[in-house]
Amino acid sequence: MGSTQRARGHERRAQVAVPRSDGAAAAPVAALAVDGAGGAGPAPGARRGARRAPAGWVRRFLANGAGVVGLVGVTLVVAVALAAPVLAPHDPARQYFDGLTLEGDPLPPSERFLIGTDLLGRDLLSRVIHGARVSLLVGVVANGAAVLIGLVVGVLAGYFRGTVETVLMRLTDIMTAFPALILAIALAAILRPSLWIVALVIALVNWVWIARAIYAQVLSVARRDFVEAASALGMSAWRTLLRHILPHLVSTLMVFGTLGISTTVLLEASLSFLGVGVQPPMPSWGGIINESQSYFLDAPWLVVFPGAAILLTSLSFNLLGEALRDALDLAERR
Repeated sequence: MGSTQRARGHERRAQVAVPRSDGAAAAPVAALAVDGAGGAGPAPGARRGARRAPAGWVRRFLANGAGVVGLVGVTLVVAVALAAPVLAPHDPARQYFDGLTLEGDPLPPSERFLIGTDLLGRDLLSRVIHGARVSLLVGVVANGAAVLIGLVVGVLAGYFRGTVETVLMRLTDIMTAFPALILAIALAAILRPSLWIVALVIALVNWVWIARAIYAQVLSVARRDFVEAASALGMSAWRTLLRHILPHLVSTLMVFGTLGISTTVLLEASLSFLGVGVQPPMPSWGGIINESQSYFLDAPWLVVFPGAAILLTSLSFNLLGEALRDALDLAERR
């Protein structure tokens, strides 16, 4: 009789009420396979559901046509930047003797120079291709630093509250009071302009919006029952942050990590156009437009092609970030 009950125990599935960490009501799920000896392990159905769950937001993202277009655009820009030495038909810094007309004007698009030459007889296509490396490098480094600063400030202010919150959020308010472009120009003018200085300047003016968003989300998550229960059970503050709060910030960081690159690319191009960004002879899309603005009417290709590269990059990252936000928000609501 006892052996029969134990055998049946192997086949049972325990219905357990699992509290959801997003604050929703607990729901009974067949999550454990209980044996007669009291051992437990994940039920096969639960394991299959866990594998399928992450694919939900991916399907929603792929169903968003604009997001797919953005992903294709980002992939194209990244591929061009990585393969720039191979794709560029000429040395971007080389000044060709026959790269100018007899009057000293830039050459229009031709079979040798596909999109023409610049004011010094350099191949414009090669400079635009290599400019993608500069823009993406600044965009990724600056936005990564801004996300990191915003994450630290937002988490510390939202979780520890008190004096820490007051000091950090008042600092954020002060930074918000300055127009980003004006502050970036001032910092870039004080410091010696270079690739890394430009990335640092952009990070220092872009972290405030990320910090505010993280701060608001941490305030919301910290009030949920599972966080309060962890504190009541004696879990340390840092462990609670790592295990119960930071995982809820991943989707927000992913969105800011893509949308922010669009902003940093535009800001880098603006600084280079104004002469306080990446310095020549390093190719930069904003710098190319700055050098060529006096030839806008006579040689429009000098402005059109780098401007189109800026537009394509910014638009692609914007579309990708918006689609990720929609897909991940839907996943969280579910």
